[in-house]
Amino acid sequence: MAEQSFDIVAATGCPSGIAHTFMAKKALEDAAAAKGFTIKVETHGQIGVENGLTAQEIASAKAVVIAADKDVQEERFANKPCVSVGVSKCLDVDAAQALIDRALSAQPRVVHEDAASAQAATAAPADTFEEKESIGHIIYKHLMNGVSHMLVFVVAGGVLTAVSFLWGITSFSSTAPDYNSFAAMLKYIGGISMGLMVPVLSAYIAESIGKRPALVPGFVAGMIAIQGLPVSPEGLIDAGGYGVGFGFLGGIIGGFLAGYVILGLEKLLAGLPQNLNGLKAIFLYPLLSTFIVGLVMLGISGPMSAINIAMMNMLKSLSTSGPIVLGLAIGCMCAFDMGGPVNKAAYVTGTFFLGEALAAGIGTDTYAFGTNFMAAVSAACIVPPLITTFAVVVGKKYFSQSDHDAGLVNFILGCTHITEGAIPFMTKNIWPVMPIMMLGSSIGAIGSLLFAVHDPAPHGGFLVLPVVDGGLWWVLSIVVGAVVGGILYVIFKAYEYKNNGNKVLS
Repeated sequence: MAEQSFDIVAATGCPSGIAHTFMAKKALEDAAAAKGFTIKVETHGQIGVENGLTAQEIASAKAVVIAADKDVQEERFANKPCVSVGVSKCLDVDAAQALIDRALSAQPRVVHEDAASAQAATAAPADTFEEKESIGHIIYKHLMNGVSHMLVFVVAGGVLTAVSFLWGITSFSSTAPDYNSFAAMLKYIGGISMGLMVPVLSAYIAESIGKRPALVPGFVAGMIAIQGLPVSPEGLIDAGGYGVGFGFLGGIIGGFLAGYVILGLEKLLAGLPQNLNGLKAIFLYPLLSTFIVGLVMLGISGPMSAINIAMMNMLKSLSTSGPIVLGLAIGCMCAFDMGGPVNKAAYVTGTFFLGEALAAGIGTDTYAFGTNFMAAVSAACIVPPLITTFAVVVGKKYFSQSDHDAGLVNFILGCTHITEGAIPFMTKNIWPVMPIMMLGSSIGAIGSLLFAVHDPAPHGGFLVLPVVDGGLWWVLSIVVGAVVGGILYVIFKAYEYKNNGNKVLS
C-alpha cells in the first residue's frame, strides 16, 4: 500500500511532555485544516515518540514545522523548508498558522548527519531559522532535554519514598520500633531513583548536543557532580575517600561540557579513514571524552561546590525574610509562564531541595525546609488551572463554550499538578490574567509556608495527599488562591463582556 503524503510535517515536544506537546499538536492540526493543508504532527511526549514521521513522509512534505524545547532529531529534516521555535510559540491556531506560512516561504536548510556539523548549521540564514540564531534558545533546548528525562526519575523516586512513610517516619530502619520490610524496600527503590536525577540530567543535556556518543561522558559527569572529588582524611586524592558533590549546577555544567567535548572530538577525528568509524564510536569517543570530561569535572569540583553551597544558602535565606516574601517569589515564578523556563526553574529547585530533604531524613532541619518548599511549589503549580475552573463555572456567561469546556478539564489537570492547562486562557489576555494567576499561586504558596505544610512527593497533586503532612491546610491554601484568582478573573471577564456589547469574545 502506498504511503500517505502530507503538505506539512511537524514535530512538537516540551520538557514535561504532558501538556504543551499536545496543545501545539492540536494548534498545528487546526491551523493546517483552516488553510486547506494536510499535516502530520509527531509528538515527543513523556512516553516517547508518537505518530512518528517516516523518511518518505518527510521527503514528500512541502515544509516542516518544529515547535519544541527538546531534541527532536532535527537532522532528519535536511534540505527541507523549515521553521523551528520553542513550543510556547505554537499554542494557539493564529500562532500555528503564522509558523506554517513561515515554513512554506523558508529556504531549505542544510543539516548534516554528524552532530558537530548539525550544531554548526544552526547559523542558518535569518529568514530561514531566525529563532535558531538565538544562543539562549539553543541552550534552553539542550537544558530542557535533560530536565524532561530527569523529571520521571524525580516523580517515581519521590512518590515511592513518600509512600514508604505511610508505615511510619522511621519504618525503613530495621532498628526502629515501626520497622516494616516493605516500607524499607520502597524507600530503597525510591532513593535509587532520586539518586539518578543528576546523572540523567547531565547525560541527556549532553545527548541533545552530541547525540548518542555524548551519553557516556554525560553520565560520568553527572556522577562526579553528585560525588565530588574524593579525598582522604589527610587531604589527598583517594578513590576510596569522601567528596563534596555540587549537585544540579554541576550536572548542568557537566552535561554541556560532555556534549561539546564530543563535538570537538568529532572535528578532531574527522580525518581518520572511514573504515575506522566503528573504532571511533566504540572506543575513541567514549575513552577520550570520559577522560577529558572526568578530569575537568574533578578539577572544578572545589569552586563548584562552593558556588553550589552559596546558591542554595541564598535561596534558603529567602525563608528568613518570612513566608510572604518566599511565597511571593515561588508563586510568581510558577505562574509566570505555566510550565516554561521560569516555572521549571522553581520546580527543579524544589525537587533539588526535596532530594536533599529525603536524603537527610525526617526530623532534620533540611527535611523540614525541603518538604515545606516543595509543598509551596506544588501549591503554586496547582492553583492556575483551578482558577480557570472556578471562573468558567461562576462566570459561565462570560466565556465561550470552548473556554468553558477547557476550564472544566482544567479541574482534572490542576488536581494532578499540570499547570499548562491555564496557558490558553492567559495567552488571550496576558494582562491582567497573568498577574491574576501569579497572585493566586502566591496565595497558595504563602499559605503552604505559613501552615508549615510538608510534601515529600515532587508531583501528583492531590493524588499524594495521604503522604502530605498538613494536607488539610495545603488544600485550603490552594482553594483560597484559586477562589481569589477566580473572582478577579470573573470580574475582568464581566468588564470585557460589558465593553463588547454584552457579547462573549471567542
